[in-house]
Amino acid sequence: MCERGSVERGEEDDVGEGGAERWLVAGLGNPGPKYAGNRHNIGFMVVDALAERRGERWKAHKTHAEVAETRIDGVPVVLAKPRSYMNLSGGPVAGLSAFYKIPKERIVVVHDELDIAYGALKLKRGGGAGGHNGLRSITSSLSSPDFIRVRAGIGRPPGRMDAAAYVLKDFSSVERKELDLTIERAADAVECVLTEGLEKAQNVYHTAS
Repeated sequence: MCERGSVERGEEDDVGEGGAERWLVAGLGNPGPKYAGNRHNIGFMVVDALAERRGERWKAHKTHAEVAETRIDGVPVVLAKPRSYMNLSGGPVAGLSAFYKIPKERIVVVHDELDIAYGALKLKRGGGAGGHNGLRSITSSLSSPDFIRVRAGIGRPPGRMDAAAYVLKDFSSVERKELDLTIERAADAVECVLTEGLEKAQNVYHTAS
């Protein structure tokens, strides 16, 4: 899944159909058509792209999330979209983690990031919430920050616009020209994390500062 870079897949990284461990990939956003095109919803857009690639349909889950179960190159994956609104994302993510018995080490959260330029990607494990209420909620509910983050840059708001207002606005017409590419690249990065590991995914998809 990392074929866009120079990383080659070694035998030690191959994952068999029978022995692979399940992952949880949660995209963050706010539910409903009112928020669908918002910058804050790019996490939803990325997991939607991952589900669409495999022809998977979303279904309601009792943890107050939508899920799509699939396999990515033999790796079993639960794709998820919390339906609790961004600030309460932690409840559904922790609930899914418990339901599917997925430890925090195999949780990937895809979210928007104000402090990264639009279109850039950063990947890391752990760290602070940086003012992102979705990350803060997940960290609290999991009692740990040690999950993987795929951070999709949306840039800082212009002028004196409030950041909270900025993230709840739709992408501009200029941004939308590059949005599909950004979403697909973030989806590729998630797949690379699952199949090749975080370090290799960072080597290929992590945007240099």
